[in-house]
Amino acid sequence: MKRRLRGMLPLLLALLLLTGCWQEEPPEEPEEMLPSFEEEPVKEVKAALPERFALPYMPGRSLDPVDCADGMQQTVSSLLYEGLFRLDGRFEAQPCLCVSYTHDETAGRYTFAIREGVQFSDGSLLTARDVKASLDRARESERYRSRLSEISSISVKGDSVTIVLSSPNAAFPALLDVPIVKSGSQDSPAPLGTGPYFYAEEETGAYLIANQSWWRGERQPVERIALVEAPDNDAMLYRFSSHEVQLITADLTGVTAVSTTGSVGCVDAETAVMQYVGCNTSRAPLDNPALRRALSAGINRANVTSAYLSGHGRPAAFPVSPASALYPADLDEGYSLDSFTAALAESVYDSDRPLTLLVNAENRFKSAIAAFLAESWTAGGVAVEVRALPWEEYAAALAAGDFDLYYGEARLTADWNLGSLLEPAGTLNYGRWSNPDTSRLLAEFAGAEDRAAAMRSLCAHLRDQAPILPVCFKSTSVLTQAEVVEGLAPTAAEPFYALSQCLIHLEGE
Repeated sequence: MKRRLRGMLPLLLALLLLTGCWQEEPPEEPEEMLPSFEEEPVKEVKAALPERFALPYMPGRSLDPVDCADGMQQTVSSLLYEGLFRLDGRFEAQPCLCVSYTHDETAGRYTFAIREGVQFSDGSLLTARDVKASLDRARESERYRSRLSEISSISVKGDSVTIVLSSPNAAFPALLDVPIVKSGSQDSPAPLGTGPYFYAEEETGAYLIANQSWWRGERQPVERIALVEAPDNDAMLYRFSSHEVQLITADLTGVTAVSTTGSVGCVDAETAVMQYVGCNTSRAPLDNPALRRALSAGINRANVTSAYLSGHGRPAAFPVSPASALYPADLDEGYSLDSFTAALAESVYDSDRPLTLLVNAENRFKSAIAAFLAESWTAGGVAVEVRALPWEEYAAALAAGDFDLYYGEARLTADWNLGSLLEPAGTLNYGRWSNPDTSRLLAEFAGAEDRAAAMRSLCAHLRDQAPILPVCFKSTSVLTQAEVVEGLAPTAAEPFYALSQCLIHLEGE
């Protein structure tokens, strides 16, 4: 999804820095609503091209991809390091440092062949031991611990790495976009990687230098990328507005509304961040699946996405991104008032007590969505009242089960493991859902050879039982100074995913 935002009036953008790895339920911070505005016709003035291409970074902070800070550091590190696999825009695992692999389903064992002849930026060769060391570190890190928790052991033999899992996962390679660094260099501010650029400090500052030994042999769009110091988000935004840096990553549905002027390019990337309505299935009246189905039918998901996420997302009736080939589009019936009315009549719902919809009061975007949903349901015949609480009270109410409904957000992994939301012991199962058919279908999907068919069966079941009501999947954005960057095709983890297709225009070139 590509947009260009023009005008000399201040362009109000809500910016939240892109993370390299999503947490399942991140803390929420106060947000400001994007006010609507109309652009006044102005005479367009072509912006001057910069003499150099620059990115912001946080001086004195590590660029180690396993534990570096989110946002600016992650954007920089994405050019320095590569994983066994990388995720494309449809969340499919594409081979990178792994050239091939075998899977013994019975033993739960994967064996990955490491690509030969790949060099780190110091000229040394990538080995299977480097891969093992990086994965072992990642298993202990806050960023990657959860997604790699099913690994029982990692071993090395020659140029291959063998990983044994504690439970079946036919999509395990989708979790192995973990960046690989040279063993022994992890204590450096910028560990050695195999990516298209390497880090260098010179008298004039810090730079990313094109790696001439990059194994892909593809062109880099520019030989040198200057790194401009930005110790915090405010400084980063100032550097961008003053044209000192030409690219930043952002969540345009997010935290603090700020102002920038001029012409800004915007390219969206799909994420696995799902917003949804959770149901307290452990108590009446939400223990009634017919009522839960009616509430799902009463969600105008397209309106939520366009009006409250400013189009930076995709409506979704199921807990898998519509960008994925696994999304069962044929099961998605869309919204209609008639369907809501019919489903509500079928539920035989009749109560004098309004349902409570819990939401974090500090998150005004989500509060606005909650208010819209409550009004829609109430108008249709199910009285719903919004209960907005500060974050700590919101989290406590979820943990205690003190709600009928809640508006939540979950950052899923690319293997679409939904156990945290739907298994009895799931860390995000606030609605206390427990169903043997759900657990069986989750297990079948995890080990299925035909994952599309298994996901379809799971989603058909979830449509019938409706323990959670998916609303949409958010996108994240790459913002650039107009006319400078061309051909970006970012993913959530890699703003420069299609690097060889990217063009960077500089003064005099």
